Amino acid sequence: MTIEELTSNVEKALDEIRPFLQSDGGDIRLVGIENGTLVKVQLEGACVGCSVNQMTLKTGVEMTIKKHVPQIEKVINIEA
Repeated sequence: MTIEELTSNVEKALDEIRPFLQSDGGDIRLVGIENGTLVKVQLEGACVGCSVNQMTLKTGVEMTIKKHVPQIEKVINIEA
């Protein structure tokens, strides 16, 4: 899988989860992909500083990305 295909598939996964984050006043942005296995995202809006954002990241975002791109091993949030 090329980096373009990887990025496209990760963006599709983020598009799937974005409405849930936006309904709470937040959002998410893809920062980058390292080694084809690590996805860096940035939580935005109400998601910044939210006490459940680490849980959201693991249970929602990471799970959804792995569903679309099984080779992804980890998703991390980059603080602004």
